[in-house]
Amino acid sequence: MRSLDVAQTNDGTTITRLTQDEITVPAGECRVRVIAAGICGTDLQILEGYAGFAGVPGHEFVGIVESAPDGDRHWIGTRVVGEINVGCGECDWCRAGTSNHCPTRSVLGIVNRAGAFATHLALPATNLHEVPDALDDAAAVLVEPTAAACEILTQVEIGRGSKVAIVGDGRMGLLVGQVLHATGAEVTLIGRHERKLRLGADFGLTPRSAAAPPPEKSFDVTVDVTGRAEGLQAALALVRPRGTVVMKSTVHGETAVTLWPAIVDEVTLVGSRCGPFDAALERIADQRVLTAPLVDGSFPLDEHQAAFTAARTSLKVLLRP
Repeated sequence: MRSLDVAQTNDGTTITRLTQDEITVPAGECRVRVIAAGICGTDLQILEGYAGFAGVPGHEFVGIVESAPDGDRHWIGTRVVGEINVGCGECDWCRAGTSNHCPTRSVLGIVNRAGAFATHLALPATNLHEVPDALDDAAAVLVEPTAAACEILTQVEIGRGSKVAIVGDGRMGLLVGQVLHATGAEVTLIGRHERKLRLGADFGLTPRSAAAPPPEKSFDVTVDVTGRAEGLQAALALVRPRGTVVMKSTVHGETAVTLWPAIVDEVTLVGSRCGPFDAALERIADQRVLTAPLVDGSFPLDEHQAAFTAARTSLKVLLRP
């Protein structure tokens, strides 16, 4: 198995190197050959030292199941995407169907589990979802972040006429914007990049430059997807009293936020992470979420440095092991 390994040195320097090792497939799990993997903001934060991660990153992928344990062999040969949290299966969180909060969970490419920037990965069959033939590989890679966007709808009531601001015009912002716009909400996309704002307009969103933001306290719901420390403060400024701020950014290091206005205005803060894959697959398949305009490039694994550089300024960049 060829893989991209990330290590953090004592002085905070990040080392990335290609390695060649045989994949270890835990008992009861499937071996998946990776076709393509997507670089997301969390992966870029890992390169900055996020969570002290060491190992193989990458959690957005599409692949083919090559082997499976007895009872799951019907998955062999199936093109799949996969949920990234693997729980213990025994704690209260896992029994309640919320293994993404299992205290001993592993997370693909993020916590104690080798990720998708490799030729192969391992996941239990219960984490896998078959990809419909109508979805190409690039669209399938975007199922995981689309599911994260759909998670907002399980946490916050958003519907026709809701006034929503998406703070950040990157790949996640454009996915969140599409998912929320499909509910009938009035969605404003706030960002710094003319091309991305134009794309948001093509998706039915109202583009607004961060240099001339909307009036403060003018939205029912705001969503921070900037991936930057100052994004949450901007989202807090835009939400109305008793409104809701959804936090989608994972940022390495500390984030300085003035919280007293949120207390005075009785604002609800909602952390939001992974989401429902079935909902994401459905929205991509019926084109409520368009993914093709979000894919800016594709690189072989041995050109990972060029891929990471491109991902810092582009939309979705893929690695193809």
